[in-house]
Amino acid sequence: MDQNIKAIITGATGMVGEGVLHECLQHPQVSEVLIINRKPSGMVHPKLKEIIHTDFFDLSAIESQLKGYNACYFCLGVSSVGMKEPEYYKMTYTLTMHVAEALSRLNPEMVFCYVSGGSTDSTEKGRVMWARVKGKTENDLMKLPFKQVFNFRPGYMHPTKGLKNVLPYYKYMTWLYPFFRAVLPNMVSTLAELGLAMINVTRFGYEKRILEVKDIKIAAHRNK
Repeated sequence: MDQNIKAIITGATGMVGEGVLHECLQHPQVSEVLIINRKPSGMVHPKLKEIIHTDFFDLSAIESQLKGYNACYFCLGVSSVGMKEPEYYKMTYTLTMHVAEALSRLNPEMVFCYVSGGSTDSTEKGRVMWARVKGKTENDLMKLPFKQVFNFRPGYMHPTKGLKNVLPYYKYMTWLYPFFRAVLPNMVSTLAELGLAMINVTRFGYEKRILEVKDIKIAAHRNK
């Protein structure tokens, strides 16, 4: 992709979305960023535009504002902890597909990047509920008429210093990051690497449509 990236980011008020947004705002190849949030992010930046929209199952009121973008970094998601499968399915699969279907219709030249998770079940038949739902989401996203779809399966992501939406329990784990990186290199990365990997697969593509941690780190450091 020779032109500048004009990206839509969902989930920017969460840890992952905020980290991806941070990398986009710093990157010279990203010229515009639109974030869609249920509540204001409080962020101001020359590249940044924000839409407050509470119902992601009905985008009709904002569809006209979603045209003209060539990337989407979909970081919106919920934890499966304490959720029954129908509720998790609705908030993960149904919501993601609704947004993606609208964007593929409005921006067929878009590169769509979806944050899934390590151990996602591509067969959709395993015993782990969230992994099956994520697997179906990945599979059906890849059927949509985007320019390209990439599914990202991060493990532990070391947070970016200075960001405000870091999950509380991470403060008990960050000191272990150098050890994890040395001993379990294919299970840990940085949040910055995830953001850079998304930018770089938009620019240069990637040979796989599902990126595990190893692929995320390779993609993050590519320059062509």
